Amino acid sequence: MRTALVAVTTSALLLLSGCGARESLEPSAGQPLPVAPYGAEATPTPDDLLAAPVQTRPARSDDLIESSEKRRNDDFDLPPPNR
Repeated sequence: MRTALVAVTTSALLLLSGCGARESLEPSAGQPLPVAPYGAEATPTPDDLLAAPVQTRPARSDDLIESSEKRRNDDFDLPPPNR
């Protein structure tokens, strides 16, 4: 029973892995790209639409606290409430 489940799962994953796009994205035949956003100078290309803006991938802050430094007070580090 378990080997049959593993075989079915493995075959399903192999079939689904072949569904990925191998070509660049383009609009369907006869379908235009979306209209340019309000205030934009040109209609964005498919690559422009897929590129993530900076706000969605913020840079990590490297402001680490060294062990020799005293930690600053954390106003949200509260004990659990008594019930």
